[in-house]
Amino acid sequence: MPAGSAYIIPQAPRPDWPDRAIVGEIDPVSEFRAFLMKTGALALAIGVITGVALGGVVNSLVNDIIMPPIGMLLGKIDFSQLKIVLQQGVGVEGDATYAAEVAIRYGNFINLIIAFVVIAFVVFWISKMFIKEAPAAPSKTCPFCKESNAVDASKCKACASAI
Repeated sequence: MPAGSAYIIPQAPRPDWPDRAIVGEIDPVSEFRAFLMKTGALALAIGVITGVALGGVVNSLVNDIIMPPIGMLLGKIDFSQLKIVLQQGVGVEGDATYAAEVAIRYGNFINLIIAFVVIAFVVFWISKMFIKEAPAAPSKTCPFCKESNAVDASKCKACASAI
């Protein structure tokens, strides 16, 4: 439908969309924006995009900055090349007799574990920064059983004594 065209909406206007009329124009962009803001889809999309970008940055941090000095301190070890060879490769790739090397690449696994720990720490730090715990609801304590009760309670919810 071309922008600026009007059409009849068959149902009554919804109270959560105050700008709608029974007959009128609907801007698809503003309707989509309202949907994103109301459902939290925008926050989810931003989180996914940020997570993907953060994953690439952390992998680079681990592979290019953290692991080389650790490998140098441990005797010039390149962790990405550490492996246990189960079967040696035979022949040249492309030949009929070629058999690929079969190995357990535990060095890559170590790199991924370190990347996971770094990502988990960063996510924990960011969530601790942005997600604040709600303050505890005010309450009064029962003088008999020491149970916490609502401020406007006249009887204790645990021992039923008057408070």
